[in-house]
Amino acid sequence: MEASDGVYECKARGIFRKRGISPSCGDNVEISVDNDGKGIVEEIMPRKSQIIRPPLANLDVLVFVSSVCEPRPNLLLLDEFIAIAEYKHILPVVVFTKIDKQDSSQLAGIYRNAGLTVFEVNNISGEGSAEVKDFLIGKLSAFTGNTGVGKSSLMNRIFPQLDLATNEISEKLGRGKHTTRHVQLFKLDEGGYIADTPGFSSFDTNRYDIIYKDELADCFCDFREYLGKCRFQNCSHTKENGCAVIEAVNDGKIARSRHDSYLAMYEQAKQLKEWEHKNG
Repeated sequence: MEASDGVYECKARGIFRKRGISPSCGDNVEISVDNDGKGIVEEIMPRKSQIIRPPLANLDVLVFVSSVCEPRPNLLLLDEFIAIAEYKHILPVVVFTKIDKQDSSQLAGIYRNAGLTVFEVNNISGEGSAEVKDFLIGKLSAFTGNTGVGKSSLMNRIFPQLDLATNEISEKLGRGKHTTRHVQLFKLDEGGYIADTPGFSSFDTNRYDIIYKDELADCFCDFREYLGKCRFQNCSHTKENGCAVIEAVNDGKIARSRHDSYLAMYEQAKQLKEWEHKNG
């Protein structure tokens, strides 16, 4: 634990286990220090956000790293993760890498038009990586992205001391060989922290949270301007006549790929029974 007068190795009191909670990386806590200089976590302050796996609390930003090629971007998975960040009130940021190999303007335009912060990074020259670092100053951030998208290369440029190993693109599923629940925060000299989370090496949104169908539209920031303007009050924004969201898609104001992702996620959400997941 980092305190104003140094860093302490801490253990949590057993009372937290009885309460069904445990300290997470990013928590603000109160500690006491014994005569041997060991810290004890006495209290965990209220969290503004939390991710269970890997355990992270109080994130300001989730950075979604996606290559424009090799591997090809999966916009549905990207949109799923963005929706979960929105659901958890964490700012989603998109970074497209490998712009030295393929133009990224069309993809970047989709997400900028949706109201998201987007960066484009050249993996060879490092162009764009300084802008990512500048944006993260003063914030608590975590990176996520499939193996081979350039996440480690980007973090190496921001944190040269990390010397993260870059991996070959997996021929199967684009996933890393190993995952872990271990999380470590690295401090930016200018202020702020970045979580190094190997457990974020693959897109598996079911590990992070469940969004029910009635809450899904609110998790698409580009839909919000049109919500409440549909002909029917209980509009699902999937096929109804007079749907303001669908009209915006047809008018080119919302990217069709974004609405396609919404439709796919809505179909999945329809299968969920809320009572089955209350304790999940």
